[in-house]
Amino acid sequence: MPDFDFDMLVIGSGPGGQKAAIAAAKLGRRVAVVDRPDMLGGVSLHTGTIPSKTLREAVLYLTGLTQRDLYGQSYRLKDDITVADLTARTRHVVAREVDVVRSQLARNHVTVHSGTARFADPHTIALSELSGRERRLSAGHIVIATGTRPARPGSVEFDGRTIMDSDNVLSLERVPRSMVIVGAGVIGMEYASMFAALGSRVTVVEKRPGMLDLCDVEIVESLKYHLRDLSVTFRFGETVAGVERRPRGTLTVLESGKKIPADTVMYSAGRQGLTEELDLARAGLAADARGRIPVDEHYRTEVPHIYAVGDVIGFPALAATSMEQGRAAAYHACGEPAGRMHRLQPIGIYTIPEISFVGRTEDQLTEDRVPFEVGVARYRELARGQIIGDAHGMLKLLVSPVDRTLLGVHCFGSGATELIHIGQSVMGCGGTVDYLVNAVFNYPTLAESYKVAALDATNRLRQVDRLG
Repeated sequence: MPDFDFDMLVIGSGPGGQKAAIAAAKLGRRVAVVDRPDMLGGVSLHTGTIPSKTLREAVLYLTGLTQRDLYGQSYRLKDDITVADLTARTRHVVAREVDVVRSQLARNHVTVHSGTARFADPHTIALSELSGRERRLSAGHIVIATGTRPARPGSVEFDGRTIMDSDNVLSLERVPRSMVIVGAGVIGMEYASMFAALGSRVTVVEKRPGMLDLCDVEIVESLKYHLRDLSVTFRFGETVAGVERRPRGTLTVLESGKKIPADTVMYSAGRQGLTEELDLARAGLAADARGRIPVDEHYRTEVPHIYAVGDVIGFPALAATSMEQGRAAAYHACGEPAGRMHRLQPIGIYTIPEISFVGRTEDQLTEDRVPFEVGVARYRELARGQIIGDAHGMLKLLVSPVDRTLLGVHCFGSGATELIHIGQSVMGCGGTVDYLVNAVFNYPTLAESYKVAALDATNRLRQVDRLG
């Protein structure tokens, strides 16, 4: 075997890269990670998941939005919320998380090289350091975990202040009075709800007829109703013809002829894989038009000793799945047996209120001709819902009338991304709705919604059985 510098070299230190590196190190391999010194922890930690979700918590806390059902619609913790108020919490959390990542890599004896990497050949990368010096590092296996950046339409002149993408939002100089968000996907809707909560007048423009089409229709309608209550305007079936920068803001012109004035415009037009500077051709690889690298079920690329994980390989592009992909790739590269990632993967969307689901939707089941019954619990009917002041939340169970298993669980409201894991566990273990009916839940809790929804579903099933 050739004498390589490392057994495994990981390009990128985000969730997928971290877990791949640590998993290989725990198996006794010599491992190195390459990333820019200002990006340790990856896109997820610096411009993506962590800062955006921390920003959301700051918005909820400072606006007092979730307490208004209890204390009145005029309730505010702080009247004049500044960008400094919002980013203070973000900077604190990001700094702490960077320390955690650095500590975990050090404890597992993973060598960290600062700089940018490009392939010199299939087993070697050229590392460009900040000093300008270039050095070569070789490895028996290489994992590409470079992540993504916001896609930018070529026809739009971004300046990062008035016309921006989701990365630039974190460096806004002030909270805009009005805002146009182009794109009603996950990122677009998360930021739409945050700025609406801050009091910005938000207009969402989406060329498709609806938003968040991966979610249950009833859940999406609930979110839409809630956001309209926060003065969000939706323009579905509309395409942006151009954005004009003016001395006092922007003017978004739609192909239908509508013109929307606003302080700022944010584009949320998908993500682009960070592969253009990797010199993939030297490794015998190529990326698609969106910068994504194709992989097999073990996350191997077309070159067997090179793996790719995380957002750079495309859907589902979640931090949680990226971590599991990183571990799976490392185990496979090291010849270590590993179980396959479970097909039931929860989706969490951090709008205000948040959405989470696992399994199939009503529309998917109907299209597949799978019979189901619905059980619903609404937070306003739960003591805990009244205590926390959430009158909007709901939990929906989709239950098979054939074997009483759960076919889908959909949640909207406070704690949805936490609550969903109860349903995920029951589904993953093949449990039935009867388990939830007979289980005892702490009282008062939001988790009690599972029992209420389960009783609702079984009562409906019983009525059908009686008539049958």
